Amino acid sequence: MAEPAVPPAEGTADRAYPPAAASPSGAPIRPVPFRGGGFAPRSLRYGALATFLGLLGLWWAATQYGWVSPLALPKPEEVGRAFLDLATSGLLWQHLAASLWRLGLGWVIGAAAGTVVGFAIGLSSLARSTALPMVSAMFPVPKIALLPLFILWLGIGEVSKVATIAFGVFSPMAIAAFGGVDGVDRNLVRMAQSFGMPTRAIVLKIVLPGAMPALLSGARISASIGIILLTAAEMIGARYGIGALVLSAGNLMATDQLVAGVLVLSAMGLTVSKGIAAIEKRVLRWRA
Repeated sequence: MAEPAVPPAEGTADRAYPPAAASPSGAPIRPVPFRGGGFAPRSLRYGALATFLGLLGLWWAATQYGWVSPLALPKPEEVGRAFLDLATSGLLWQHLAASLWRLGLGWVIGAAAGTVVGFAIGLSSLARSTALPMVSAMFPVPKIALLPLFILWLGIGEVSKVATIAFGVFSPMAIAAFGGVDGVDRNLVRMAQSFGMPTRAIVLKIVLPGAMPALLSGARISASIGIILLTAAEMIGARYGIGALVLSAGNLMATDQLVAGVLVLSAMGLTVSKGIAAIEKRVLRWRA
């Protein structure tokens, strides 16, 4: 970018000046490339596929050439046949339907309660003084260790399993909601209050959009925790469910069905992550 012309000082009218588009050394000035990318991540189109194929090839090589015992890890084609057998017999869909029902109900209950409590902690001094210490104390407690206690309280049926998932989802969602509300720029809130905006409108139009990135991050983390707790809960007294399938296959040393069940759990986590990413892309377009 050429600098503005400056009138010569007195007594320097006959002095030679370099052209505006040249450096003091006489080299031409080139435009500076744009560096304001803002650390925006780019998704490589075939990166995930290449990684998956690489892991699949390593798995095939390890089982084909005897690097791993067949009892410890079956061949990919054996797992594929086991998956097809489960799918065609209908057993896989029974297990999957039971797991999705428990996960969905437990996650909705825990996420809704955690979001409400987190917003209350972020907006109310009374809730911050009373509820925040309780949430902070519950968060590091391993929820799987509480599963026997829920069974004693609620029985071995569906209620204890859903309650375990909901309790495990509650704490991370409450902390995420509280952190999101606490991170909203208070100057925006003060400005809205100075213009007489009602509290309800401030929460819905300023606080909620500002806290949405933290809420979606909390949803992603809590969904993963919910799948872990779902698997553990289904291994105790459940007839159907992916966790029950994995436990039964392990007891029978049917490692092909066991690995197929683990891959289904992995696919569930990947699907949930992709769904939340799609919601983030739609809801948080303003961040771009």
